[in-house]
Amino acid sequence: MEELVLKAASRTATGKAAAKKLRAEGKLPAVMYNSKGEAFMLTVDESEFTKVWKTATATTLVSLVVDGKEGKPVLIKATEYDIITDKNLHVDFHAVDPEKPLTVRMNVLLRGNPVGVREGGALEKGIATVDIKCLPKDLPPRIVVDVTNLSLNAQLSVKDINAGSGVTVLTPADEIVAAVKPLR
Repeated sequence: MEELVLKAASRTATGKAAAKKLRAEGKLPAVMYNSKGEAFMLTVDESEFTKVWKTATATTLVSLVVDGKEGKPVLIKATEYDIITDKNLHVDFHAVDPEKPLTVRMNVLLRGNPVGVREGGALEKGIATVDIKCLPKDLPPRIVVDVTNLSLNAQLSVKDINAGSGVTVLTPADEIVAAVKPLR
């Protein structure tokens, strides 16, 4: 995936009136939090942010260029979205230290049609999320488990997940991710 870059500018005006004025100018009020919990008020171009937002996942690092300075790696932590106008209203970024490991809870996506289901079984989903720890550069966009070769009366556990190099799965290895059981 190509690096996502977003330009931002510092802002001092706060409150509803200031936010409304920014939105009228096609800008989006934003806040960037650092690892110490300090907040920095920013503005980003709404259309540029929407392009990035539509391609990014919760674990995609975005290079945030603030006031033309070198880009900081950030995660998009939260957005306020208006479904009526189909626009974002506000965004929160979390700046990450590229040298410090992150602990993240990620959804587990099951892919494939298990052999055991074609033999008359039923796929049972186990845990829906796993906790992982890695450096920000090693964050996988998603955790995908292929269940295609899962036969009748077989199961996949957390220990069977390949999350990628540099990624440690913290969830207990014996937790069941998926199983194929016979129909009763």
